[in-house]
Amino acid sequence: MLQEDSYRHKGMRRALGRTLAGKGIRDTRVLDAIMRIPRHFFFERAFLEHAYQDKAFPIGEGQTISQPYTVAFQTELLALQPGDRVLEIGTGSGYQCCVLLEMGVKVYTIEYIKKLHERARAMLSQMGYGGATFVHGDGSRGLPAYAPYDKIIVTAGAPTVPHALLQQLRIGGVLVIPVGDEKQQKMLRLTKESETKIRKEEFNGFSFVKLRGEQGWDAQG
Repeated sequence: MLQEDSYRHKGMRRALGRTLAGKGIRDTRVLDAIMRIPRHFFFERAFLEHAYQDKAFPIGEGQTISQPYTVAFQTELLALQPGDRVLEIGTGSGYQCCVLLEMGVKVYTIEYIKKLHERARAMLSQMGYGGATFVHGDGSRGLPAYAPYDKIIVTAGAPTVPHALLQQLRIGGVLVIPVGDEKQQKMLRLTKESETKIRKEEFNGFSFVKLRGEQGWDAQG
């Protein structure tokens, strides 16, 4: 059963928005989206005090619901426009998907772990979020059935940039992905200026769970 969305929770969301702004998030659309989402719905009642703290939290299966700052930072890098077709690699809890939907984009989201895929799809339905296509599969290979995409966001750390994702990005599109070793990654924003030219920007270090799949960490073994 979903937790009640009380005035207290709404006040905590506003406080979280102020925290993120203080950490450098400038896109007011991103901040407004985060302040509209009842993040405590993703938490068991015993852990509700953690819901609006700016930190990641375990959700089972060795995965986490991402730190709100990380969600906001990646979303801001995408520079979303209403109506964008966005591919999300790593549905996880579904929280990042909610932020994307609040930004007015069409979301295609793929999750490697079936249990998380099913849980997130059910959760967002209960929360009243429509407009997302949920797929269970290997996100490191992208989702060619719905390509090309205006934006692609990867919510797990990759050893290298999967070539499949760049192929499925439209010209002028943006891929945001953390790339590095198993402990820390640099956030990259890759803009596809032509079929042969990719502009790369590097940002702060982050620590994500590993990207699974044949173009992720599974290929390293």
